Amino acid sequence: MIKTQDGLRKPTIFEVFYYFILSLLLNAIGNGLTVAANMGSSMWTASAANIAQDFNFSISWVLIIYGASQILINIALTRRFDAPRILGNIIFISLFGPFVGIFKQFFLTLGIPNLPLPLIIIFDLFGICLIAVAISIYQRLNLILHPGDEMTNILRFQYFKGNAKIAQWVNFSIPALIMIILTIIFRQITAVNIGTVFALFFQGTVLGYADTYIFPKLKHRL
Repeated sequence: MIKTQDGLRKPTIFEVFYYFILSLLLNAIGNGLTVAANMGSSMWTASAANIAQDFNFSISWVLIIYGASQILINIALTRRFDAPRILGNIIFISLFGPFVGIFKQFFLTLGIPNLPLPLIIIFDLFGICLIAVAISIYQRLNLILHPGDEMTNILRFQYFKGNAKIAQWVNFSIPALIMIILTIIFRQITAVNIGTVFALFFQGTVLGYADTYIFPKLKHRL
């Protein structure tokens, strides 16, 4: 919903298109940047990067498979099959996975991993903040969501009384467990570093601030 002087109104078609495309690009850029920097990605992306490395898969395909799994979890959490929402999830992951792969390769070509370490860390943390801002925008729009972020939305408003930090931590517990198991089996880990710790403890906080300060007139449409 869009806040006006007279209350709240539905976003126009142009506003919906603008906010959705912007949030999709910010999310893909942020994830591609963190994977290329290899100083720690958000939990789901880091987990996907490890699966891709351990099994020699494309990260784009791993992210798409993750999205399908998250759709099933969301059905279990809400205890209902919402066909339009699921169709929106499928559209999002079909666009999101390939875009992350494209931006990862773009940032690798730019030579992000070859920069001085402090700069790499800054770019990595910036990428995680971009992800949080993107999630904030399309969660408020609440039209077409990535199923992982819809999971956070469901946990946040149906289970944890609007608390973004707790909802994010519970969401992150799944990829964290996957990475622990893979590390034990394969004795290697990637995309986990200072950025992953930052995402685990502060991504929910950044998301909450983005709700307030980034496009403040855009309100949650529950």
